[in-house]
Formats: sequence, structure tokens, C-alpha cells
Amino acid sequence: MKKYLPYLAGITYSSIFGFSFLFTKECLERVDPFQLLAYRFSLAALTLTLLYIFKIIKLNFSGKKIGLLFLLAVIQPGLYFVSETIGISLTNSSEAGLMIALIPIVVTILAAFMLGEKPGRIQTFFIVLSVAGVFLIVLLKGQGGLTTNYLGLAYLFAAVLMASLYNILSRKLSLSFKPLEITFIMMWTGAILFNLLFFFTSGFNLNQYLAPFNNNKILMAVLYLGVFSSVIAFFLVNYTLAKIKAAQSSVFANLTTIIAILAGVFFRGESFYWFQLIGGLMIISGVWGTNYYSLNSKKSVQDDLH
Repeated sequence: MKKYLPYLAGITYSSIFGFSFLFTKECLERVDPFQLLAYRFSLAALTLTLLYIFKIIKLNFSGKKIGLLFLLAVIQPGLYFVSETIGISLTNSSEAGLMIALIPIVVTILAAFMLGEKPGRIQTFFIVLSVAGVFLIVLLKGQGGLTTNYLGLAYLFAAVLMASLYNILSRKLSLSFKPLEITFIMMWTGAILFNLLFFFTSGFNLNQYLAPFNNNKILMAVLYLGVFSSVIAFFLVNYTLAKIKAAQSSVFANLTTIIAILAGVFFRGESFYWFQLIGGLMIISGVWGTNYYSLNSKKSVQDDLH
């Protein structure tokens, strides 16, 4: 049973992340992107701190080099969530889910440059298949007279790049830090960074910062994003990366994509067209093939990290 726990954790966090696009989109209709991120990570950081104070969780940074850990935190949640949140605000939750599915593909590409691991011919085919799926969606959406926000897609791709770097670094750091320790630093870095960004961009407008607390929908969304999608989900991500290879765990992005699309269609009434279905199947098939042949090759990205 114990060997299945990382996979159960993967299914759980990918499901939580899938619905997070829905809650993020709902919240962004009422608050500033940096304001939402400030709420989310402040709640997450305070939750973890209270758990530590009451000795429900244990943290030990003594004698550990945390420089690389702070770099990880700047990448994720820092740069990742800035890119993702702005990207979602300019597109929709279904498109965001499809773009995030590209993370395993970019992990494989980065491994070729950062670790000298070039994908084989079959892997290259599946990488091209996924990328072609994205281009299919963008091109046919434009030709069909539908609005394509290229800036939003660019931000989402930047988020994919940051998440891919996070996947590689987190696996390496799991050799020195426990999943909770990584999550703790990530949440506090996010809380400080996004609060500073909000107050700097809003002209230190405290009234604007406090105004949404009178809205129950915003409070529910922040609670979900701050506790479930940040503390619980990121702990499960770091736990999964500590137990299985990042190439394996990145497959759970497929489930996140499916849930994000279904949530957007059924709960927000977002349109989902035939070419998005075909393009989505191409992306997910490409992700599956890339990971399947990666796991069956003699080398893997994470073997070089041990």
C-alpha cells in the first residue's frame, strides 16, 4: 500500500490544481492579480506557521544550505504564479489547463540543454505532436473568427517554463530538504513577494487591499487557493517528487488539464470547440508518449541529479 501513496498524492494534488483555475478566474473578475496572489500565499504561509507553532508539523533548517531553496521559491511560486495568474486573466480556464499540460514536454526539452540528455526519435515525435496540438488550437481559433489572446498565451507559456525548472530543482532539493520544509519556504517567499508587488503597484492602497474581505465568493476562493491549492497541494507535489521521478510525476498534469477543462465548461459555461478537443488530445498524447519512452530509456533526467 505504501508504494501507491505517491501516486495517490499525485492524483489528489492534480485534482486540486485542476479546480484552482476555476477559482482563480472567478476571483480575478473582482480583484487585482497581485492582490489575489498576496491573499493566497499570506493565508498559506500563516497556516503553515500556525501548524509549526502548535507542533503539528516539524521543520529543521539547521546546517542546511538554503540558497538554492530560495532560488526555487523565486521560480515557484514567484515567477510561475505571476505568469499563470496574468495568463488566466487574459484567457480562460480551459486554455490555461491545455497550456499547463505542456510542462512534461518542456521538462524533457530542458533536460536536453541542462543535463545533456537528448530525447530519442520517438520522444521527439511526441514532443512535436504536443506542440502541434497547441498550434492547431491557436490557428483554428483565429481562423474561426474567435478571439485569441496571444499575450495571455505567452504568459501561460512562461508559467510552463517556470514550472518545468521547478520540477528539476525540486527533485534535487528533495535530497536535502523534507517536502514540508520546501513548501514552507515557498509559501513565505510567495507571501512576502506578492504583498510587496501589490502595494507597490497599487500605491500602497490599504483600502483596496481590505475591500474584498466583504465578499463571500472571494473569501471562499482565497480559502481554496490558500489552503488547498497552496499548502495541501504543494506539500503533496513535493512529497511526490521526493518519492518518484519528476518525469513520472509530471504525467499528473494530464489529469489537471482534464479537470480544468471540465470545470471551465460545466461551472463557468466556457465554450469548448472540436479543434480544442483534437488539439487537447494531441497535447495529452504527446505528454504520455514523451514520458512513457523517457521511463523506458536507459537514462532519465533525475538519475543525473542523484
